[in-house]
Amino acid sequence: MYIVTGAAGLIGSGVVWGLNQRGIEDILLVDHLGQSDKWKNLRALRYSDYEEKDDFRELILHGAFDDTRIEAIIHMGACSATTERDATYLIDNNFNYTQELAGFASAHGIRFIYASSCATYGDGSLGYYDNEDELERLRPMNMYGYSKHMFDLWARRKGLLKEITGLKFSNVYGCNELHKGDMRSVVCRAYEQISAEGKMRLFKSYRPEYADGEQKRDFIYIKDAVDMIMFLLDKPDSHGIYNIGSGRAETWNELAAAAFAALDKKINIEYIDMPDHLRDRYQYYTKAEMTKLRSLGYEREVTSLKDAVSDYIRNYISQEKYLGD
Repeated sequence: MYIVTGAAGLIGSGVVWGLNQRGIEDILLVDHLGQSDKWKNLRALRYSDYEEKDDFRELILHGAFDDTRIEAIIHMGACSATTERDATYLIDNNFNYTQELAGFASAHGIRFIYASSCATYGDGSLGYYDNEDELERLRPMNMYGYSKHMFDLWARRKGLLKEITGLKFSNVYGCNELHKGDMRSVVCRAYEQISAEGKMRLFKSYRPEYADGEQKRDFIYIKDAVDMIMFLLDKPDSHGIYNIGSGRAETWNELAAAAFAALDKKINIEYIDMPDHLRDRYQYYTKAEMTKLRSLGYEREVTSLKDAVSDYIRNYISQEKYLGD
């Protein structure tokens, strides 16, 4: 059996889809569905059982899975809102929960893969290198990033990074993200804005070295992210932390152009003021260094931004389809 937490989320449901692509259906899904629409991400997926997150944590605590044969725990469950201000909530969801599962996996010799984040790199002044020896020097810019960083640090200090695998995700976008509200990707928002108004809005730049819309991000399509996760799943000795990104730094303007092209519309961008509370915590440049993953033998080229945005908009979001449909 495989256990996937955060299984109804963007990346978690992508992982389940990736396992299904391999013919694997003995999967326990774990999530907190609440009142969101993320349950829709599960409809086309195949799995053996589902548990709500709080019930699952209790089951782990009381030994319900101690004698269960578990191939791997792929822990994507977390609060992923970079704007979340409740530090106590973030600590419980992103730090304590991960500690519990990592401890269980370690005690039972189970493969453990968990989601970290490129938000741990802070302003990028130290680069975007997935080097465990540099973890102590990183300074995340928001509480979300720090909650992820806390576990990375804890795992390193406990020696667990020698037996578990952490994934520092760049800006992941694609199918199965409609439930995310304000945390939907800019590609998703571009589709909505262009379809409704014939234009899209991007934040102005507040640094002279970047023109409006020329801020750069490492964007990675969900299908490429899942392919990298599956690759690492096949490498039982791939312990430590790995970047999951495109390895490219591309501008918001380039992303917008891809969205207009996918919708066969003329480019029409409006640059708007950035909220005050974001200006001091905004990343102007991210680019995941992918040498470490490549050195393991990962050779597949990631989908180009234009092709990925086209696939997402034309074959999924505009058709109201999900992974697995």
